[in-house]
Amino acid sequence: MCRNIKPLFNFDPPATDEEIHDAALQFVRKLSGTTKPSKRNAAAFEHAVHSIAACARELLDSLESSQPPRNREEEAAKARARMAIRFS
Repeated sequence: MCRNIKPLFNFDPPATDEEIHDAALQFVRKLSGTTKPSKRNAAAFEHAVHSIAACARELLDSLESSQPPRNREEEAAKARARMAIRFS
C-alpha cells in the first residue's frame, strides 16, 4: 500500500482536499490493517481519516520551499516513463 502514497507538497496547483483525504485514508488503512472497517469500528476509522487529513492539510499549508513548484503533468509523465521501463 505504501508505494502508492505520493508526495503532495510543492505542486502547482496545490494538493486538493480530495488528494489529502485519499492519502489519509490510505494511511489509516495501512495502520489498521484493513481496507474496510467493521461496522463497530467504522466511526473510529472515519474519525481517524478526518483527523489525519486535517493535520496533513495544516502541514502542507505551513511548509515552505525555496524550489519552484513542480508541475503535476510533468511529474505524471516521468512516473509513466519509469513504469514503462519497469514493466516492459
